[in-house]
Amino acid sequence: MKADHTLDCYGVLCPMPIIQTAQKIKQMKIGDILEVISTDKGIQEDMPAWCRQTGQEFLGIEKEEDIFKVYVKKIRD
Repeated sequence: MKADHTLDCYGVLCPMPIIQTAQKIKQMKIGDILEVISTDKGIQEDMPAWCRQTGQEFLGIEKEEDIFKVYVKKIRD
């Protein structure tokens, strides 16, 4: 998937990937897509839940070995 921004959370454990995502999303424009790279398995459940709570669009997860690439589209401020 083509992302406008990438957030490297490699080796960072919960809840920091979500906190860093929230900070990064604030800096983005509506319609931009964020790719979050993480090794934390919890992101598979945490990111969709965070998107539901904040009104952002969860676009999906790609898994490559022990690395998760999560995609979020900013749809509101």
